[in-house]
Amino acid sequence: MSTTPPMIIKDGRLSSATWLMSPNYNKRPDHLTIDTIVIHNISLPPNEFGICGSDGVHYVKALFTNQLDWDAHPYFQTIQGAEVSAHLFIERDGAITQFVNFAERAWHAGRSSYLGRPECNDYSIGIELEGSDFVSFTSVQYDTLAAVIAALYDAYPKTRRHLTGHSDIAPGRKTDPGDYFDWPKLRQEIACLLK
Repeated sequence: MSTTPPMIIKDGRLSSATWLMSPNYNKRPDHLTIDTIVIHNISLPPNEFGICGSDGVHYVKALFTNQLDWDAHPYFQTIQGAEVSAHLFIERDGAITQFVNFAERAWHAGRSSYLGRPECNDYSIGIELEGSDFVSFTSVQYDTLAAVIAALYDAYPKTRRHLTGHSDIAPGRKTDPGDYFDWPKLRQEIACLLK
């Protein structure tokens, strides 16, 4: 069960997150409301965690802020020029960074569809967990994620019925958060926080 303290969202910002603004966002369509949360995983280089560049900046944070040194690792050449972001990034130790205000559209889902509605970025919040399809996530990541989702449910009530994975909204193209992601554990932790 989660021991993470309650989190607060005010003016589209999460109280417990470090703010690091990404340029990779834009305005949501006026006629859509936030009603979906999408869980992802990411690691740079793939399957390596907590790796920083020569400037001391975590590679994932550098990617989301367009500061990644494309020559720092051979894999980075395959994603060179990518302009992506997520609203939140949760590291292996539970540290949270917010890159995009929840009111804005982060570029996390790509071509996607949820319940027949295309372009999930328009109406969703994207959360990236530091991890991969091939390893388990940490207990503190589940605790932190559950607390974040409970706060999102409170701030954006329509999200309560729409928690999904990247693989569900982009099947065949994406596989994250992967087979090691424990959906029942997450849902149980969220339920405990909402009691």
